[in-house]
Amino acid sequence: MSGPRKLFIKSFGCQMNVYDSHRMADAMAREGYIETDRPEDADLVVLNTCNIREKATEKVYSDLGRFRTLKNEAASAGRRMTVTVAGCVAQAEGEEIRRRAPYVDLVVGPQNIHRLPGLVAKGETAVDTEFPVEDKFDHLAKPARKNIRARGVTAFVTVQEGCDKFCTFCVVPYTRGSEVSRPVNKIVAEVEHLAAAGVAEVTLIGQNVNAYHGEGPDNLPWTLAQLFQRISEIRGIERIRYMTSHPRDMSDDLIKAHRDLKKLMPFLHLPVQSGSDRILRAMNRKHGREEYFGIVARVRAARPDIALSSDFIVGFPGETEEDFDETLDLIRKVRFASAFSFKYSPRPGTGAAEMGAQVPEDVKSERLQRLQALVEQQRQEFNRDLCGQEFDVLFDKPGRLEGQIAGRAPYLLPVQVMGPSHLIGKVAKVRVADVGSNSLFGELIGSEQDYQEEPQNLAAAGVS
Repeated sequence: MSGPRKLFIKSFGCQMNVYDSHRMADAMAREGYIETDRPEDADLVVLNTCNIREKATEKVYSDLGRFRTLKNEAASAGRRMTVTVAGCVAQAEGEEIRRRAPYVDLVVGPQNIHRLPGLVAKGETAVDTEFPVEDKFDHLAKPARKNIRARGVTAFVTVQEGCDKFCTFCVVPYTRGSEVSRPVNKIVAEVEHLAAAGVAEVTLIGQNVNAYHGEGPDNLPWTLAQLFQRISEIRGIERIRYMTSHPRDMSDDLIKAHRDLKKLMPFLHLPVQSGSDRILRAMNRKHGREEYFGIVARVRAARPDIALSSDFIVGFPGETEEDFDETLDLIRKVRFASAFSFKYSPRPGTGAAEMGAQVPEDVKSERLQRLQALVEQQRQEFNRDLCGQEFDVLFDKPGRLEGQIAGRAPYLLPVQVMGPSHLIGKVAKVRVADVGSNSLFGELIGSEQDYQEEPQNLAAAGVS
């Protein structure tokens, strides 16, 4: 008898792609597929792609060349390998993918991933990138508890998709569509299912997550802050995070949630992109630098220990040295714990791609180096300031050394301590004793008796 069919899935880009990849794997598991990390063994290969930058798109085509070879080798061995491109490159490129790579069997847009099992079962080639009438979340399989446990004690949960902002550099409105928010009851049911399987931390994600306006149990639109409050009531959920946000949607009740909800972690990723008002207008960001400063001040007043992260685009069309200096000035004034920064990359179909005054590549590279050096300096300073502090850590895996366990600080930083393995999946207080380049090293606070494993009646708990 032949063994189970195997699925290899590779995600590019954002956390939402990770979430979508998990849901595709869950859907295919119901069809008898098990995941493998060896693409050469796979019966189904899925590249779940990102289209934010040009290099990310070209990386997909580069990877596809490798899978052409693997597909031919499988055919020579009498085995069929189905190659699928999913995600935002699939949505943006469509038929062009099969023209450039005719050995690709399926091209599936991000709103159509629930159709993957049916498309695979047909055994035909197809391009499915039309925005569907039905909600994909209503058709996606609920993940099995064993799959949730294998993925760890943290999980992403998509609560919102799409964007209506139409920043001139961004393809999201064209690849993910307009803003859509999932109903509260469906999100709560998903989080409850995750919590029952041992998940202790959820990160609510969306292209513009703080624009969330899903229908609540009172049939009225709920804000993200209201959703946080409801999720914080779910037994087993110890921590809540969210990303990615837009400055225009940092409402008063969301800022107050950072003050009032203990389970909402003191970390905010709030992309600004540029510190120049002139460039922000050209980007159609719908906010200015002073507005951003004002939001930061309100957030820090509500939660003084909050860590801020951001996104920056360097070399946007028309960016002068004076514009770039204003970005550096904003970074110096705000002081970030971390940041993502990129050279501007023209994306076909976006407004900025048609703009004149494109900045030369060597200028973009030089500016990016300066910006990243400043951000790195601030990151290291933030980390050093944590030395000697005490805070809760959610432990999620064994550490690098024997007898060591590792977890995440409230600020997302990795933390390693010597401690018992039964603390994995639990929260414990730690004092930071040393700071590495990318990790914190600490010690558990309390006596040895505080961390003895509690006896559990697994049968009574209904664990299977």
